[in-house]
Formats: sequence, C-alpha cells, structure tokens
Amino acid sequence: MHAYTLAFIKRNDEVLLLNRNKSPWMGAWNGVGGKIHQGETPLKGIIREIKEETSLELSDSSVIEKGILTWERFEAIGGGLYLYLVEVDEALNYPTPIKTDEGILDWKKISWATDFANEGIAKNIPHFLPVLLNEKTNYLFHCKFDNGILTSVEKKSLKGVQ
Repeated sequence: MHAYTLAFIKRNDEVLLLNRNKSPWMGAWNGVGGKIHQGETPLKGIIREIKEETSLELSDSSVIEKGILTWERFEAIGGGLYLYLVEVDEALNYPTPIKTDEGILDWKKISWATDFANEGIAKNIPHFLPVLLNEKTNYLFHCKFDNGILTSVEKKSLKGVQ
C-alpha cells in the first residue's frame, strides 16, 4: 500500500491545481492530496485531503479511482501514490485564486495543464493527466528521474490486476 494520494478536480474544461509551498514540486502546479493517515483507506484519505486543502466536501461516490503513480530516483517520500479524479458541476461557485497553508489554489485550463512546454506544472502531469481525464481504464504510471529531471513515464493497464 502506498502512503499518499493525489486528485485532480475537473470543472468543465478546467482543473483545480495547487501551486505548492513545499517539496516535492515546490513552486509548481499540481493536484491536491497528501499522506494517508493510519487506519484510513486511500479513498477516505483523499476525501479528507481535498476538504483540508480546498474546503470542498465530497461523497465517496464523487471520487473516481484512476490508478497509481510510482517513481524512482525522485526526491519524494515513499515510492508511490493513488490517483483520483473528481468531476464537479460546471455551476460550482468556487472563485480562485485562494491562498492556503499548502500554496495557491487556482482553476487552470486543461490545455494549459497538459502542455509539455509548460514550465510551471509538475513535469509528469502532462504525461498522465490526459489519460486520467479521458480513459476509463486505470493505469500504473511509473516515472523515472535522473538528477531531478523526468526521463520517462511508463504506462501499464491495471485492468484485471488485483
């Protein structure tokens, strides 16, 4: 079991991202999430993290499990995290930017967040976010880094994997 979670909250053609105050990815835009507490399931952990970081209260059924992200040779605690997608109603009134203890929350266009030329986004996001948003299958995304630089992202279907 992995110790962390990460979610992307989608509203129409935007995702709610956090410009992080802390490592890893300090100063970069990323999803919201964090550490799973002892005795907590990954689903309960991401729902709690979303509430803590965004004040949005979600039901279990509104959070979609989308796979796992793992890494090697990257300066982050643990070796992986659970990925989630939340689709909120386009009428949701959630004005941004919002400054929090974790960083700054803001809605960003999906096209902006998935642009490989974007220097402000966590470097692995353009590799996996389009898949999370558009495909039904859950995947394992394995990221390899060399001296802090993303060198590859491998994608493997988790369909049928227990």
